[in-house]
Amino acid sequence: MQIGPYSLRNNIFVAPMAGVTDRPFRQLCKQLGAGYAVSEMAASDPRLWASEKTSRRINHDGEMEPKAVQIAGADPAMLADCAKFNVDRGAQVIDINMGCPVKKVCQSWCGSALLQNETLVGRILDAVVNAVNVPVTLKFRTGWDRANKNALNIARMAEASGIAMLTLHGRTRADGYAGEAEYETIAAVKAAMSLPVVANGDITSPEKAAFVLRVTGADAVMIGRAAQGRPWIFREIDHFLRTGEHLPPPMIDEVRTLMNEHLQAHYAFYGEFMGLRTARKHIGWYVRDLSGGEEFRQRMNRLESCNEQLAAVDAFFESQLAYGKRLQYRLSEEKLAA
Repeated sequence: MQIGPYSLRNNIFVAPMAGVTDRPFRQLCKQLGAGYAVSEMAASDPRLWASEKTSRRINHDGEMEPKAVQIAGADPAMLADCAKFNVDRGAQVIDINMGCPVKKVCQSWCGSALLQNETLVGRILDAVVNAVNVPVTLKFRTGWDRANKNALNIARMAEASGIAMLTLHGRTRADGYAGEAEYETIAAVKAAMSLPVVANGDITSPEKAAFVLRVTGADAVMIGRAAQGRPWIFREIDHFLRTGEHLPPPMIDEVRTLMNEHLQAHYAFYGEFMGLRTARKHIGWYVRDLSGGEEFRQRMNRLESCNEQLAAVDAFFESQLAYGKRLQYRLSEEKLAA
């Protein structure tokens, strides 16, 4: 798998997710087998570039290459300047967001709202590609709603403008994240394109990844929500695609070490006050399918120091050793009582 001059180690990618794919999480996913990761979307408005939030989102210090920044906006010149700003600060790939379905983003005519205006889409693509000397990629959806799917038109415009790779989520903007993703449109786009196409949407297991690659002909898959609390899914998929066999669940001792490293990096990145609070969602995702996970999450959310949080997480995973040396997902109370 190749993006411009960059050879990727596999074709299993981390989706950019606001409030999730910060630098510590991207690093962890890459460590656990992801071949590529893109930052959370950064606003193109220059008035926000110096803000703490945007500064964190475009911080790639020490990150495994290639370093990719996703930018969002609706003004071609502003997006072009934003792309240059990020390349000057080390971005090696620029990704344009035309896929976010969130209301506050679309109300500003950003994200997937742009799909309603193909003329503006074309101007944005040309402006950003011509502004920088690094690969520019595009993440988008199948259309505005089920009656207005224009992914093939957008893809052709992107290819003509010089976009290096397409990532297509198999839902429309109106779908949000509801229902099931469809892959027929992704297959149609891939069949019509010579550039790499990445399939995104509802890829939650090694079998589903293999199925999506087969039915779409896509060059890669992008994993989003399924990686929340399960960053080892990337190595699980990679192993399955290469061998046809499943890896066993991770050893609890490994997960304890990974959790400690992830949380320490998270606190260092955000500082103690914010780090403690933003870590809660990650911890909740890690424990949600484990015995006693919900009860633990509620107790953990009341802790008020990073040291307490670290100790509580370590003790929780220590308690999981009562059920075996490996994680056991969705362990029923009946099984526990037996």
